[in-house]
Amino acid sequence: MNKWTKNMYQPKVLDESILAFYRLQGMNADTSEFNQFESHSTCEIFVLEEGDCKYFIQDQVYELQPGDILLLDGLTLHKSGPISPDTYIRSMVHFSPVWLKKMLLVLGMPSLLDPFQKLNNCILRTGFDASGHYVAEKIKWIAEQLEAIDQEFKSTGKINVLLETEVKIEFLQLLVKIYKMSECEQMRVEQKKTEKKQHAENIASWINQHYCEKVSLERLAKELNLNKYYLSHVFKEVTGYTVMQYVMECRLIQVKYLLEMKLDQSLEDIFLSTGFESAAHFSRFFKARIGMTPTSYRKMKGRKTASYYAQH
Repeated sequence: MNKWTKNMYQPKVLDESILAFYRLQGMNADTSEFNQFESHSTCEIFVLEEGDCKYFIQDQVYELQPGDILLLDGLTLHKSGPISPDTYIRSMVHFSPVWLKKMLLVLGMPSLLDPFQKLNNCILRTGFDASGHYVAEKIKWIAEQLEAIDQEFKSTGKINVLLETEVKIEFLQLLVKIYKMSECEQMRVEQKKTEKKQHAENIASWINQHYCEKVSLERLAKELNLNKYYLSHVFKEVTGYTVMQYVMECRLIQVKYLLEMKLDQSLEDIFLSTGFESAAHFSRFFKARIGMTPTSYRKMKGRKTASYYAQH
């Protein structure tokens, strides 16, 4: 076992709805956290267990401390940037809000997901008080039970429905705790913005609105009234990424969405609508980043969707 997988539970899926990681350490490729931005249809509870980390979300830069709990809506482009990857330890739960909606209506608590959907990716600063430890321990328990469900399924071919139900109930208790914590304004972190951080966020915000167009440092500098060399330097210093890296990741996220959700849209329409200059550049970049062609990716996602609905 190498240093990147130590103290790690492999990701486990429950009804395609809950994905749990406990105390991930270092730069683990399985989580897709590093060297690329993420966007997904699931919400996320992220707990920084140890180390220091800058978290870049859409056009905001957050500086996290151990015990911080970050609530993400998932669809917003985000990426972590640890100061020291070797000491960067975090726990996470990804979950689909879709399967919860009917249940929350029955429970009379449709607003339980508001911390994820209305607080704009907020940070809860616990300093690992009792509430912070509660969240971390609950994630640990969920990850262990998902591991047990997975192992039992592999050996018997059957899902332990009783344990699945117990996990869902415990997860709902976690969401209730998160909701109560988010109601405490003293726990929510207000970001202090330096001039450089404000410039970086303005740059990211502009790119988010224009990445489908032709983007250059010259155009950005003119639009934001900044020197292009300063613009390039400050964005890299604050976020850890070059301007063009961010532009390309924005395009990639949109391409993946279109390939999965717009099955009738042609590849030509997709690459033209997302800012790629040619089919060759589009295919080459996509394969280098994802490890397969756009066509293969679309087929793979289609098979997974068909398999899921066949089993449920």
